[in-house]
Amino acid sequence: MAKFRYKLQNILNIKQKLEDQAKQDFSTARMQLDEEEEKLEALIERRCEYEEQARKLRKGALNIRDLEENKNAILTMNDFVSAQRVEVDKAARRLEKARIRMTEAMQERKTQETLREKAFEEFLQEENRAESKVIDELTSYTYGQKQEV
Repeated sequence: MAKFRYKLQNILNIKQKLEDQAKQDFSTARMQLDEEEEKLEALIERRCEYEEQARKLRKGALNIRDLEENKNAILTMNDFVSAQRVEVDKAARRLEKARIRMTEAMQERKTQETLREKAFEEFLQEENRAESKVIDELTSYTYGQKQEV
């Protein structure tokens, strides 16, 4: 039996490498999004601590300077939280783009694999036809030899 050689094997290999790279990019984007979300959570938690501190300052003896510093800290944290939400949104968009690229790469690789499978099926059919032809010729020759004797 002849050996099967897929003419487009190089392209299939490239598609597989592109898919692996897309998966790696997706993984990196996912980690970046997770990091940005963790930063956002930490900022929100810190802002909550400042708000709790403000409640405590209002309950005790009123110190205007401490209240003003606390108010400024809360406002600053609000700005940080807003900026961090923007970063989280950017990371989420990058993740979505990476997911789309990964999906496209997977589809292209699957298309190449499907073409390879079809080529292999055609190869097997061709081999079966050739084998049948050889068997028919051998049978005809053997039958012809018996007729002559």
